[in-house]
Amino acid sequence: MTAADGHTFDAYRADPKGTPKAALVVCQEIFGVNSHIRRVTDEFAADGYLAIAPALFDRTERRVEVGYEPADIVRGRELRGKVTNENALLDIDAAAKAVRSAGKLGIVGYCCGGRLVWMAACRLKFDAGVAYYGGGIGETKDEKPRCPVMMHFGETDSSIPMTEVEAIRKAQPGLTYHIYPAGHGFNCEQRGSYHAESARLARERTLAFFAQHLKTA
Repeated sequence: MTAADGHTFDAYRADPKGTPKAALVVCQEIFGVNSHIRRVTDEFAADGYLAIAPALFDRTERRVEVGYEPADIVRGRELRGKVTNENALLDIDAAAKAVRSAGKLGIVGYCCGGRLVWMAACRLKFDAGVAYYGGGIGETKDEKPRCPVMMHFGETDSSIPMTEVEAIRKAQPGLTYHIYPAGHGFNCEQRGSYHAESARLARERTLAFFAQHLKTA
């Protein structure tokens, strides 16, 4: 697909069986549209949503897919640092337009994708957003969201201390927050920080949130 500035990029799309309930844009972690993000996208499709995960690193390197070893984390951070938030939002907007015909539109993201969810909810046109452990949200916490937003955080996440979460909550008391007895990346089954019960509960809450805000009249 093509962004507003002419950049072309790939995306992973998963279609549900039958008519979609709504559409979702899935925002990647620093590890690219890897097997975990594809699985998450497939799961949302299995729940009835037309889901699409744009390859946000295509602006700097195509077909990025890395694992979760220390070297992978270093490489992922380097790649993320080469893509501006503004350019990532252009790609997210293009992905959103590609699936908007399915009805109402939600956005969900993990890690750096969680931060982009918050920025997209404030700057683009979405009907609901869910951010999982979005690092850096505190830097733009005073922006005004245009849609309902839910945020999931792990209380032992060393990269997002509870002081930052409380600052976000203070700046945005109208959002929905959930804190889990887990660390960063607790939703990813491939990471050592995976916490099955927290992942299950967060997914349950996410689906309920989307069911509430993305249903058609």
